[in-house]
Amino acid sequence: MKKIVTFGEIMLRLSTPGFKRFMQSQSFDVNFGGGEANVAVALANFGMNAYFVSKLPKHEIGQSAVNELRRFGVRTDYIVRGGERVGIYFLETGASQRASKVVYDRAHSAVSEMTAEEVDWAAVFDGADWFHWTGITPALGESARASVKAACEAAKAAGATISCDLNFRKKLWTEKEAQSFMQPLMQHVDVCIANEEDAEKSLGLKAGKSDVESAELEEESYFEVAKALKKQYGFRAVAITLRESFSASRNGWSALLLDDRDCSTPVRSRRYDVQIVDRVGGGDSFASGLIYGLLNKENTKDALEFAVAASCLKQTIPGDLNLVSVDEVEKLAQGGGSGRVER
Repeated sequence: MKKIVTFGEIMLRLSTPGFKRFMQSQSFDVNFGGGEANVAVALANFGMNAYFVSKLPKHEIGQSAVNELRRFGVRTDYIVRGGERVGIYFLETGASQRASKVVYDRAHSAVSEMTAEEVDWAAVFDGADWFHWTGITPALGESARASVKAACEAAKAAGATISCDLNFRKKLWTEKEAQSFMQPLMQHVDVCIANEEDAEKSLGLKAGKSDVESAELEEESYFEVAKALKKQYGFRAVAITLRESFSASRNGWSALLLDDRDCSTPVRSRRYDVQIVDRVGGGDSFASGLIYGLLNKENTKDALEFAVAASCLKQTIPGDLNLVSVDEVEKLAQGGGSGRVER
């Protein structure tokens, strides 16, 4: 069984019931989630030996986050206990032409103040096949950046494949800050995952004339970005997710993958017309599906189709986590998307 390590922050998610606005709500639905934690849960559901590294307080809310990970089979052996806060984010789910909104309350969270020396990174990556991180974690501050750098160096020394979802968050840091950290660290990355904004904001590469907000995608421009990223940083593979936002309730969803294994030009996936239930975690579900696909599928096309199908299904599930099985993903990837009741 493949050992996969992710490192980042798991947060308490407080979301308004149904489609209520923040100002309407007198209660919140409680879940846990966060980029790298979401990936770990999905991979555990796919049968992988998934480890999540983080720091959480010793109090009951911190323990609840640990318990949530364990409930889905994620290994928590290397979670450091300490600090004062679990990060929180508030979610107002949009509908039709009203966009979803996120408000962060994560300053001084335990993981943002964790030092690199608090983790035995050599032990973490002993026998590891894969390490996944995102651009969200280093955006939490200097201490988190030092930890990400130490993790990448240890993973590379251990011979693990390293993937990074660029995941630019403008509420956490500026483009200049992101590029000054992310660009040098790309030397450690084997598999780069981005969307229409991330390549530009995090690494300075723009996707031609495409305009996601008008639901227009110029496929060739994304192909060129994938090729440019691969050439500039020497990535083994580059994946770009393609979201067409017709409204908050309906998106077009597909992706492309440029991979060393068996293609010299990017491969485009099947396109799904998704009626959105919860798009939060959609990119994380794509990343986990891609990791699974690259580890288990025989060719680039099959790996990509698995990732896109997994992410399509996630966007029909409330909460951050992608609670689907390999069989469910395979069925959709092979064309079974009618939504008929299974009896």
